[in-house]
Amino acid sequence: MEYSIELRDVNKSFGGRRAIMDASLRIPAGKITGFVGPEGSGKTTLMRIMCGLERPDSGAGQCCGIDIFAKPEQVRSLTGDMSQNISLVEQLTVKENLLFLAKSRSVPYAQKRVDELITELNVEHLCNTLALHLNSDCKLRVSLAASILHAPKVLILDEPTAGVTLAARQAFWQALERLSGAGMTILVSTHYSDEAERCHHLVRMVNGRLLSCGPAQTIVHSLALTTFAIRGPDLLSLKCQFSGIKEVEQTVIFSNTLYVTGKQCDGLLSAVRMLPVRYQIEHTSSAIAASVAGLATHKVSA
Repeated sequence: MEYSIELRDVNKSFGGRRAIMDASLRIPAGKITGFVGPEGSGKTTLMRIMCGLERPDSGAGQCCGIDIFAKPEQVRSLTGDMSQNISLVEQLTVKENLLFLAKSRSVPYAQKRVDELITELNVEHLCNTLALHLNSDCKLRVSLAASILHAPKVLILDEPTAGVTLAARQAFWQALERLSGAGMTILVSTHYSDEAERCHHLVRMVNGRLLSCGPAQTIVHSLALTTFAIRGPDLLSLKCQFSGIKEVEQTVIFSNTLYVTGKQCDGLLSAVRMLPVRYQIEHTSSAIAASVAGLATHKVSA
């Protein structure tokens, strides 16, 4: 297998806090690699290190054959980044914005490249729309076009679909799959289990450490976890109760729901079954879902 990115023993700290600890991994070329884990686990920092956007404190690595430490500027020239909220000029149309960005980045044959992307990403109907009038769904597709104007070899996406509709997310992922099929390496962090399931490769992180890294299906089978989504009163006390069960891997409260994840065992099942009827309980055996938001499922809303 060909690899676009390789890291060896990479470390990164911010103000004395270790954000990345001894990370060693390889990212397959032309594939979609998903980064999953709770907030603050180091996903964004690790992706930025891989693409020359963040300088590590120690370790070694290369992206597309270029030393990340020695030549970060050259690495950045080969990558696209949608995580920096690409700025669009509100009083320009979508097409005018893309042409302006292409020319400012010295993209060869800017007009032709913009026309190609407008067709490829199905945004023809937005060409004459002012950026000021774009909703979140439309901005998502236009931002993707802007991030790949220079035809990068690696694309970094940090929770790109947060706050958009289910239909927009599905269309966005179809576009990512086409880009991957054409040879682009894509790094994407997500809190949505259905998106993680569409990745070819997964990196699981907690507290700056890599828990596992490899083909998505291999990780799914290796986890063998189950998750219960529990809704009801006094979730903080309930969280403490479940945290005391040794078979429980992790408990996470997200919005109005407590997610309890662990091995399928009598202790966990008995504790769940003993909950009063005032609690609503939903069960999932999806190991991917259990991996995404701190080993917890995350509901998808349309």
